[in-house]
Amino acid sequence: MEGEVRNLARPRSGHVYFDLVDGDHDGHEATRPTLAVTLFRSDKERVNETLRAAGGSVRMTDGVRLRVGGRVRTYPARSTLQLVMDRIDPAFTLGVLGQERARLLKALEEGGLLRANAGTPLTALPLHVALVTARGSAAEADALDELRRSGFAFRVRFLDARTQGPEAEGELVSALHTAVALGVDVVLMVRGGGAATDLAAFDGERLARAIAACPVPVVTGIGHETDRSVADEVAHTAHKTPTAAAGALVRAVERARGDLHDLAVSVAAATNGRLARARRDLERHAHRCGSAAGRALDHAELRVDHAAARARGAAPRALSLGSERLDGLAARARAHDPALSLARGWSITRRDDGTVVRSAHDVAAGDVLHTTVADGTIDSVVTPPGGPTG
Repeated sequence: MEGEVRNLARPRSGHVYFDLVDGDHDGHEATRPTLAVTLFRSDKERVNETLRAAGGSVRMTDGVRLRVGGRVRTYPARSTLQLVMDRIDPAFTLGVLGQERARLLKALEEGGLLRANAGTPLTALPLHVALVTARGSAAEADALDELRRSGFAFRVRFLDARTQGPEAEGELVSALHTAVALGVDVVLMVRGGGAATDLAAFDGERLARAIAACPVPVVTGIGHETDRSVADEVAHTAHKTPTAAAGALVRAVERARGDLHDLAVSVAAATNGRLARARRDLERHAHRCGSAAGRALDHAELRVDHAAARARGAAPRALSLGSERLDGLAARARAHDPALSLARGWSITRRDDGTVVRSAHDVAAGDVLHTTVADGTIDSVVTPPGGPTG
């Protein structure tokens, strides 16, 4: 019998119960042919031995395609048929997984999606991290411990998502969308090791396409031992374990720190070099300016000395000429001195308002006149022609 496991239960009795659903049926879920399967405790060890011999790559969980054998019996309480399972074919399950994986990888490659996320540049300082895994898992603890021990200021946004079972793929896709909305620098998607069937969610097409279309780099650390999952193939970078994936982010920050240090050293060296050249240029300019200033001062001193010599030679002549001019001006002043004119018999007549009388037409009858002579002043009153009237 072949089909997909649904409603698997492991009660305390040690028996295993599940439904085997026709995986190839295209109808509605409710109409899919279903067969109830019981694996009794007495047969379970033989089945587990077969699974261990296959390397533990197959585990019976919901959503896994199985090929099982046994005997069919009726279940009168429900009037149904039941398969009492006593053997399993792990090669069938691994073959189905391998075929589906190969088909999906081919489709992704043909669609140009296989390396799409790898082309998304990882920021130089990927410190804002979305950690996508199951809460409380060893994968969560390992990744967080690696980031914390680095000493860098990682800001981790934890997004809880199942990493196994039928609901795992949908929750992982939803977590990716949330990470993008949060504006993180990188998505760290991790899970511990397990059987190939436990990791089936990471081979799902919905998750693969979501990673390929993600605008944020997705770094995976899925702890499987052999083949890479489809999620690894489409991720930006893939690592074997959660610790290794977190360590890759730590190394990216370390490289950025080293680059910044090298840049700072380079800038300091260039700055010091330019300062040294500027200092030498300044010293050369100062030397040239000092020499030019000395020569200018020497020229100025010579010009001052020449001017002083010319001034000393010209001063006696200037003084002699000035003295002669003063003597001439003094003689002219004496010649025009009113006192000398008055002494020779001249007089000056003024009206009451102080104006000088220069003509008989300057006065009228009744005007009071003041006439200055050498030894005093004579006051008089102008009378009309013909003498005073009574």
